[in-house]
Amino acid sequence: MRLLLINPSNPAVSVVKNKQNPWNRYRVWKPLGLLVLAGQTPPEWDITVVDENIGLPDYTSMRPPDVVGITAFTSQVTRAYEIAAEWRARGVPVVMGGIHATMCLDEAWDRVDAVVTGEAEGIWPRVLEDAQRRTLKPHYMGTHVAADSIPIARHELLPTGYYFGSIQTARGCPLNCSFCSVTTFSGRSLRRRPIDKIIEEFKQIRESHVFVVDDNLIGTRKDQIAGTKDLFRAMIRADLGKKWISQATINMADDEELLQLAAQAGCAGVFVGFESTTAEGLAEIHKKFNIQKGRDFRASVGRIQRHGIPVMGSFIMGLDVDKPGIGRQIAETASHYGVDFINVLFLTPLPGTCLWEQMESENRIVANSFPGDWQYYTLSFPVGRYKHLSRADSLREMELCNREFYSLKRITGRFARNIWSRRKPLVTLVGNLASMNNARLNRKVYRDFNLEHSDARFEAMVPPTDDNLHVLAPSEGSRKHGVARRPAI
Repeated sequence: MRLLLINPSNPAVSVVKNKQNPWNRYRVWKPLGLLVLAGQTPPEWDITVVDENIGLPDYTSMRPPDVVGITAFTSQVTRAYEIAAEWRARGVPVVMGGIHATMCLDEAWDRVDAVVTGEAEGIWPRVLEDAQRRTLKPHYMGTHVAADSIPIARHELLPTGYYFGSIQTARGCPLNCSFCSVTTFSGRSLRRRPIDKIIEEFKQIRESHVFVVDDNLIGTRKDQIAGTKDLFRAMIRADLGKKWISQATINMADDEELLQLAAQAGCAGVFVGFESTTAEGLAEIHKKFNIQKGRDFRASVGRIQRHGIPVMGSFIMGLDVDKPGIGRQIAETASHYGVDFINVLFLTPLPGTCLWEQMESENRIVANSFPGDWQYYTLSFPVGRYKHLSRADSLREMELCNREFYSLKRITGRFARNIWSRRKPLVTLVGNLASMNNARLNRKVYRDFNLEHSDARFEAMVPPTDDNLHVLAPSEGSRKHGVARRPAI
């Protein structure tokens, strides 16, 4: 039996077009979910894995498999449905899973032969058995799997074309941000895999740089942090020879021993979600954790950096508290914090989140010609209508923010500061230049998006008067179908 597993590309995002921009190899990592399922697939199956972010294959020249499996974030699903239609036209059954299919089951049902919702590991053997018997069911419901049952990924199935390998040490996130679907999909408890399995898998990764894809590597409770320290100690003893990056909350800066162990274990950067420049903004998105104990963000960033660990700060634009000038405000705040890079995202209502429910109920989801418009749900496009920012305002603020933070003057200043402190100046310089280049490429993408969606639905919210009631009216063709790109340093 032949199994073809596909990670779709996204034509709307230039950052994943690897061959068109040499910088992009630093921002693409292996599709870990498919490789994990491959690790659970019986040996009698001949497995091929395709990652379209590395290159688009000619499917018409491929020998037809017995089954096609496709995963997709929301931003990938437009392309995923195209692939599914192509293979189904050739008589090959298509199984789709992932977070979008889980949150938008009815939509996916119409376009594939079987949908796997939730975590697939617990149900995957049954899916393959049914495929062998040609008795695929339309829906397979996965559940949260025990961390010790997650198989080691088959990293060797995608051996070339990547700067970053990828690994997952735990699932779930203890926070519950309104814009995030992680807790809906994976829960709020951290389920950490056995440390010996993590070390074994690390050794099988060929790449010298690895993205640890955990949504929250450190955790927030004392026992979670203690478990992370145990993992770092095991990585140090194993002498893996890997440099790795991951996501963490700012509380990572509060534990000196944790920082020392992370650096010794090979930590080469952390992605920290600051999200908003104000306490009001953090309250709006349910992330008050960031401002507990009167935190000094600049001092926290500095403590992480003193261990040779660069910090990428993430911010969200389009909150109800954000007004014109937010672009410069984010750039100035990030510079004050002293972060090495920024990743600014538009507030995006992803299906399965509290934000989706809120914005849908308020008729504020305006990029809603589905499934075509899903390609814009990368967090890099203003797909909703914001309270104080029109579509044009939003794009202008984003461009201003990136120009301000990634100006040559500021890049030079960060480079010089890192030379003085002996803190990986070349890493910071390359990362800043790559981000500046991607911001430049995105200007054309934004112009095209602006032209394609140039109508009143995207204007800022205004008081309902006789002259502007049409702005608040439900958009024609609105649907209830309802999920993410994770940036790398």
